[in-house]
Amino acid sequence: MSVLDSNWFLNARLKLRHFQLFLALDEHRNLHRAAAQLNMSQPAASKLLSDLEANLGMRLFDRQPRGLTPNWYGEVMIRHAHSVLSTLHHTAEELTALRNGNTGTVAIGTVMAPAVTLLTSAIERVHRDRPELKISVDVDVSKALVPRLLEGELDFAITRLPPGSDLERFVFEEIGEEELCFVCREGHPLVGKTSLKLADMAVYPWSLQPPGALMRQLVDSLFLHHQVAPPRQVVDTADLLVSLALVDKSDTITVTTRETADLLCTPQRFHQLPFVEALSVQPYGLVSLRHQRLSPGAALLMSTLREIIAQNAQREDGRSET
Repeated sequence: MSVLDSNWFLNARLKLRHFQLFLALDEHRNLHRAAAQLNMSQPAASKLLSDLEANLGMRLFDRQPRGLTPNWYGEVMIRHAHSVLSTLHHTAEELTALRNGNTGTVAIGTVMAPAVTLLTSAIERVHRDRPELKISVDVDVSKALVPRLLEGELDFAITRLPPGSDLERFVFEEIGEEELCFVCREGHPLVGKTSLKLADMAVYPWSLQPPGALMRQLVDSLFLHHQVAPPRQVVDTADLLVSLALVDKSDTITVTTRETADLLCTPQRFHQLPFVEALSVQPYGLVSLRHQRLSPGAALLMSTLREIIAQNAQREDGRSET
């Protein structure tokens, strides 16, 4: 079995045009439409792909009567093409920002709780000295954030590493766990009950993160552990605002972090239901790619986050000593 050496891309004469073709073929699965998207003729696109496959000594796409389907080799090339082109896009943004006198751009992904307090505090602190730094924040579940980090869409993330992640590819700096709570509207039939059981809540509608999300897995396991049938009416959404809107207008119950509930759920409209068990999901942390150097703006925001995390830890240690 042959092994590709460190200069394989030079030997195979791999070009940027190949990456663009991979993405077009992934979208259309048809050489004619992919070529048209790239303003190429079909014969030129076919030769570009065939020459690369010949130089690599492997087929990347299976030819079928109605189009092309990537095989395992092709899927690898498509996945890395996304990463390469995304990196080049961010490079252009940084160069443009620097040329215009700004300090660059940063794209961060985060799960809900850190976005509420930790990240907003860091952004406010960074913008005192670097007001021109362009920062974008995407809030989502870990399962969605990690692939985007791998594809180069995010500089780093505040998240968890889902089961099955290749840990060698990441640097994980633990921050802490998230305590969870059940939230309903003020005036809900369950408000005022002191000995609340899971079965009492199960008869009402729920709004939860989609199946597979870590918080959803915890809730599903909780019902299983207590041998209580899960709610029959569940709205799946990763958007907390949608969940809170449903809670506000009906007898729906949702689950969120205690920190988020304390900030967003005003006592006049929402109520945190008491539950005898302490609920929390596995620790989240700062997650970056091991072999990727952060941009100056991303490195500044990352170091600011570390400072705030250390200061919070010192305050917690001080409270525990007293």
